[in-house]
Parts: sequence; structure tokens; C-alpha cells
Amino acid sequence: MPTTSTPTHCPYCALQCGMALSPLPTGGVEVVERADFPVNRGALCGKGRTAPALLSSRVRLTSPLVRSGDSLVPAGWDEALDRIAGRLGRIRDEHGPDALGVFGGGGLTNEKAYALGKFARVVLGTSQIDYNGRFCMSSAAAAGVKAFGLDRGLPFPLEDIPRSGCVILVGSNLAETMPPSLRFFSELRENGGTLIVVDPRRTRTAEQADLHLMPRPGTDLALALGLLHLIVAEGRVDEEYVRERTTGWEEARAAAMAHWPEYVERITGVSVPQLRETVRLFCEPEAAMVLTARGPEQQSKGTDTVGAWINLCLATGRAGRPLSGYGCLTGQGNGQGGREHGQKADQLPGYRKLDDPAARRHVAEVWGVDPDSLPGPGRSAYELLDALGGDVRSLLLMGSNPVVSAPHASHVEERLRSLDLLVVCDVVLSETAALADVVLPVTQWAEETGTTTSLEGRVLLRRQAISPPDGVRSDLEVLRELAARLGVEKGFPADPEEVFEELRRASAGGIADYSGITYGRLAAENGVFWPCPAPAEAPGNGADGSARDAEPARDPGSGSGSGPDHPGTPRLFLDRFATPDGRARFVPVTHRPVAEEPDDDYPVLLTTGRVVAQYQSGAQTRRVDELNAAAPGPFVELHPRLAARIGAAEGDPVSVVSRRGRAVAPARITTGIRPDTVFMPFHWPGEGRANTLTNPALDPTSRMPEFKVCAVRVETAES
Repeated sequence: MPTTSTPTHCPYCALQCGMALSPLPTGGVEVVERADFPVNRGALCGKGRTAPALLSSRVRLTSPLVRSGDSLVPAGWDEALDRIAGRLGRIRDEHGPDALGVFGGGGLTNEKAYALGKFARVVLGTSQIDYNGRFCMSSAAAAGVKAFGLDRGLPFPLEDIPRSGCVILVGSNLAETMPPSLRFFSELRENGGTLIVVDPRRTRTAEQADLHLMPRPGTDLALALGLLHLIVAEGRVDEEYVRERTTGWEEARAAAMAHWPEYVERITGVSVPQLRETVRLFCEPEAAMVLTARGPEQQSKGTDTVGAWINLCLATGRAGRPLSGYGCLTGQGNGQGGREHGQKADQLPGYRKLDDPAARRHVAEVWGVDPDSLPGPGRSAYELLDALGGDVRSLLLMGSNPVVSAPHASHVEERLRSLDLLVVCDVVLSETAALADVVLPVTQWAEETGTTTSLEGRVLLRRQAISPPDGVRSDLEVLRELAARLGVEKGFPADPEEVFEELRRASAGGIADYSGITYGRLAAENGVFWPCPAPAEAPGNGADGSARDAEPARDPGSGSGSGPDHPGTPRLFLDRFATPDGRARFVPVTHRPVAEEPDDDYPVLLTTGRVVAQYQSGAQTRRVDELNAAAPGPFVELHPRLAARIGAAEGDPVSVVSRRGRAVAPARITTGIRPDTVFMPFHWPGEGRANTLTNPALDPTSRMPEFKVCAVRVETAES
């Protein structure tokens, strides 16, 4: 690697692959291999390799834009910021602080997420803040907290996967969403382990599996319960583990026993022999894992569905033991850290609960405000978007594109258009930014320094490699300038390291304790796993330089005592779970239908997902020529029997219609999908926008929308 290169991390998914950026003689930078980072060992997918293309002024914003009639026109920074602050102040004076909404993103650094949450609660005084990470892994987070007392995507590093005996991968297509991670599963099989994939489509990932289960979309909960029923019936429960390390087993067992194999086969379409083979493969090795992703989580019963898979791990003693456990494959680049430090509606920094008096006191002391001045919990992401133009009159949006990414997207677009003020901070003119009253051009990954937290709970340092173009400022500068204009002169530094030092103090003693992590450590190491507490009397550990008034840190696993060189906690729960009694909790759950079952008018199920060359709403990747060439537009994947029934041939335009709208895209005919199911990727706007169709029915606990399944009819576009 050239000595002039800057080590950093990919701006896309939660793997946060290590890479380095080397300057080009002609200007700009190129990606060079960084083999020392253990997650990807130098390997990158096409998105990571081409990420520097987004740094070009050809594709990105370089001047603030303000609305003039039907157009956005360039403006100076002072004009744009004065306009924003003036209108925010008037709306607050006329309608109260909760008329001001804030919507963040899972791609923001920890520093930005922390500052955004503080800005909403301290400067605006609003409770109306959430972020698009609610659409990512909130169901898994809720289930993890219920069972373990703590949510961290993976409670173990990825390097443990190849040494396990069996992995059940539920609703994840890693070969396309996180390609460098697939090597861990290939190594698992090379070492004699077994990979079981649960997916209604025969994806590139499913093709690598030893056993592929193809359940009907929305039936993952019944599938997990049927497997647990068989584990009990076949005498495979680890009774000693259940007795010594868990509570609530009797109720969970009774719930599972109502889901006998033949009943589950009728619900899911997975045969009884396959159910029995899954149980055998999972239970026979000494160690095994279950990993879930958006498939089971993005459902109106996603929390219960993940809880059922966790129960499977607990009943077999596969949690809190070496090379075993349940984990969630976080999707967005900083989806984990993004919610840990305050941009989620109900959370304060350190994964503290906003309605916890002790948490409010601690964070308020760090912020230098009265705890009673902090607003309470606000609306979840979709509920906030749904309220726009009603009692929420303005929205400050950072790092998200809900016009493409939100469920029932046409309704969300209508709500955004109805606002008194929409402010978007972004790198590019996304579909959402195009609707804004003010657009602010902000720095991106290679132009700024900041930390992210990967799906492993590994806190990483992204380093600035190049200077941003003239006319571009960082999100931290934007918040500082707006805070000053709204009467708060201090507390919003633009230097990311200074923000991180305050984040350390605010997180000290919390579940997600970063107080023992510094930029210096991160620059010298390949990341530090949280929790990583600082010594009790270390400078900067509390609001006054100590941690004496903070809640005591929980001990969720190995290596979690504090000290001057705390190693971090790569593996959670080996000694105890993060519950008051140290035991994991079974949560009894039962199968229930999805919010919208097929009927005569809408007889087919739609499921959605990603393709390898695009990312999320596509706002960035659709501006990269190489990626667009590989995946130029949306499509509808359907089985030959369904295609024959509607008279569609390969490439024909097909209409998919739900109760919320219509999307049109070319047919892609394959036997690798269930005949009762169609699939659409969600990266594109316009007539092929998959989220025009999706159902905003919410999980009662996580408030996750039901992206992964809704009832549709499919017809040729001319019908």
C-alpha cells in the first residue's frame, strides 16, 4: 500500500470494509487494497471500489439551493441558513416545538447522529425526531433487548462464523447485499460446517447453502416455532442451560407446542422432512448460530418473529457460548451507532432510554441543561413522516431519501410536499431534496473524519483523505450555525473529535459505553468493540470529569471490567446476559398472519430487496456509471407459472398493483422464486418504485413497517 494512502472505511453497508484512498496524479483519489482489516481482508464489492466516483463535482451538490417558485436556485450559505433559522423560529413560536420535525439517517457518523439528536432536543426542544434506521433492524433490536437486555447487531465478531458448526441465515442475501462477508460462510462449509438459508427466493446466497428452505413470505414466525416444537419433541433441549441461564421457558415451550410440524408445513410450504433435517443439522454440532436480516424483521410481527428464532437458540443452549449465538446482520453503514447515540425517537446517547430519569439526569448534565427541559419520546419514523403537514409543520432531514425508501412512498411524498418548510442536507440532489425549500450541500465520507459502528459493534475511524469542494460544509457546521442563529451559541462544535469526546462522556455508564474509546486508539487499532468503559476516575468520563453520578455499567460478557486499556468486548454474554438477574429471557410468541393476506383481488405476495450493484434508495449508486451499467433499472421477478397465467414474456412490462398504488417494470422470469410470490428491488424512483406498493402496517413494539410482504395483483402493463 502506498505510504501516501489514507486508511479508511467504505461508505456503504454495515460491514464497513477497510480500504485506503491514494491520491491520483490527475487529482482525486483511487481505492487501494487494505488487507490488514480483518472483516474484508482487502476485498471490496463494486460499490466500494467505485465509491470515489461520488466525490466528483459532476454528480454532487456544491452550493446551497433555495426554492424560488417551482425551482431551486443557488444561494449563499448565510442566505440559506438565515432563511432556515427564521422560518424554524416562526413555526416554533406559532405552533410549539413539536411542530418541528427532524429525520436522520443510518449513514451518518456517530458524531453527526449524536449532534443531531442533541440539536433536536436542546435547540429545537422537539420530541419529533427519528431516523431511517427504524426501517433497518429495529425489530431485531427490540427482540434482542427483550431476550438479552441489550441489542448489538452481532454479539460476536464475524471471524467466529467459520468455526461454528451450523448457521441458519434467515432472510438475507449476503452475496448481493454484503458480498465480502460471503467468505465467512464459504469458510464455514470448508471447515465442515453447514449453512441453512431461509428465503422465498433462490438467491445467490441460497445457491451456496447446504439446505435452502423457501417459506411463503411472512411465515418465518411459524417456521421458527415449528422447529422449536420438533426440538422439544425430539428431546434436543439443553435442559441444564435452560435451567441455569434463562427464565420463561415453560410459557415459550407451551406456545411452541401448538405449532406441530404438519400445521407449520401448511402455513409455510416447508415440508416436514425439511423441518426435521433443519433441526438435525442445527442441533448435532457443538456450536451453532442463527443470523437474521430484513426478511423476518421487516414485518408487522417482526419483533415476535426474531424472538422465536432467539428462543430456538436459547432452548438449544446456543447463546452466550463460544461460536454460538443469535445475531442480526445490520444493513446501513452506521445503522448500529446511529441509534445508540440519540437520533432514535426514544433514546439518548449510550443507548439510554429517554424516559429513564437517571438517563435524563446524566445526559442533561453533560449537555449543561435542566433534565426537565428535555422532551419525551416522539413518533417513530413512519409515524413521523405520516404526520408531516399536520401538527408537524417542518422537517430537517439529514442522510435519507424517504421519497424512494419509505413504505407507501406516494403518500410520504405527498406529506413532504405539504410541509411549511423542508430542509435537506445531502451530498446529491436526491428525489427528496428536489422537493425541499432549502438544500444544503454537505461533506461525505472521504472529505471528513468521523466514527461509525459496524454490524459487529466495532467502532471504527473514517479519516479525511481529501478536502471538500468549495461551497460544501459538514453537517456539524450546519448544526453549529443553525444553533447559533436559534440562540444556542455553545455546545455544537464542528470538530468531529471534539464532538466524540462529548459523546464519550454522554455514553459513559450506559449500555453502549464508548467512554474508553478515543480517536488515538481507533487510529492505532482495527476498531474497538463496545462496551468499552473508561476507568471510573478517568478525565472525561462524566460531565465533571468523573463517572461517579452515572449509572453503573452492565457487564454483558467477557473482558468487560474497566481499566486504562480496556480491550473492548468482542463477545457478549459469555458470563451473563445484560438483564438484571443475568439470565436470558424466553418470550412466548405464536404465529399470526401478515397484515395483508392475499384475496381474489390481490392474489399474489410481493417481497422486496436489493441487488448487488445498487444501494438503498440508489441516490448515490445510481450516479455511478459502472454500477448503473450493471443494474440499470427495476424489474419484477416472477415464476414461469405466474408469467404464463398473465401472458407475460421475459422483458415485457409488467404492472404490480397493491391497495396503495401501481408500479411497472420489466418481467424477469425465473424458477428461483415461489409461484405465489413476486420480487422487486427498491432502489429506483418513478413508475418502477417498489415502495409505492409496500404496506406501512407497523410492528406494535419496534414500529417497523411491513416492507417484506403485501398482497398484490400482477398483470401485463397493457391490461
